[in-house]
Amino acid sequence: MPFHAATIVRLLALLGLALAPVRAQAQAAPCQPLAYQGNDYVVCEIDLRRYRLRTFWRGPDGAAIGSLDRLAGVAEPAEGRFAFAMNGGMYHADLAPVGLYVENGQEMVRANTASGPGNFHMKPNGVFWVGAGRVGVTETGRYLRERPRAEYATQSGPMLVIDGRIHPKISDHGVSRKIRNGVGVRDVQTAVFAISNGPVTFGEFAHLFRDRLRTPNALFLDGSISSLYAPALRRNDGLLPLGPMIGAFEKPRR
Repeated sequence: MPFHAATIVRLLALLGLALAPVRAQAQAAPCQPLAYQGNDYVVCEIDLRRYRLRTFWRGPDGAAIGSLDRLAGVAEPAEGRFAFAMNGGMYHADLAPVGLYVENGQEMVRANTASGPGNFHMKPNGVFWVGAGRVGVTETGRYLRERPRAEYATQSGPMLVIDGRIHPKISDHGVSRKIRNGVGVRDVQTAVFAISNGPVTFGEFAHLFRDRLRTPNALFLDGSISSLYAPALRRNDGLLPLGPMIGAFEKPRR
């Protein structure tokens, strides 16, 4: 039976309505691939007006959760569906955080201001924190002086970008290349996480945050073990056991 023009228009309109939720869901995904200066990344933008953002370390049994896969099983019944999760700072062999760790407003590990070898002690290092509707990446000494109202926090190092400047010990000509992940803050309500899909230098990673992602303060979270859970991208990294982790959940729409 032939279709009239009005019928065709109506069918197309209905088809558009049917596809609209799919398009909206795709647009709402916080994690997207990004190519920058010859390297491939996944970048996850978390706006506190849309997402609840927090840290994780131990499960209900008191043991370290240890993986992004287990984190989804532990957290989703209580928190809702994950939009994103990532390893969240350096840790010891027993998966305990190397530096400051705060969860639900409780300081579970004190800030580490000691000097030593390795990336964590490449000062200035810093603290990623969330609290009172704000998110921040703050150099450790400043964090300890100002004591922001952090409900969740994790310390790592080094800082990648400090008040718009690349960390003074990070060279544009560095040769060490690893898979890396980190977090920067664009404004008080927007955190931007990134993970490289292949090995990158510290310099390349720092310039990503400052020059492309436009985050005046950014913190290195870790390298080599860097892992991402991004269900919209069908990605669930399960590499080595993890210590502290960071996760985001979409807030219910009113």
